[in-house]
Amino acid sequence: MQPIDAPLTWRKSKACANNACIEIAELPQSFFVRDSKNATGSVLTFNRADWGTFIAGVRTDALEHR
Repeated sequence: MQPIDAPLTWRKSKACANNACIEIAELPQSFFVRDSKNATGSVLTFNRADWGTFIAGVRTDALEHR
């Protein structure tokens, strides 16, 4: 994975409950997601098209839960 060169501003999800939160950061062509309890841990990276697909899957509960 390539390091992120730009500074990111993280915001917590509006659906945060029981301290089980994700944080999201946005750059012009990318979205980043991390676990708020582990700010130095892994980060998922999405381009704009993939982000739209991911969000649509979350909203329709089409993603497989594992």
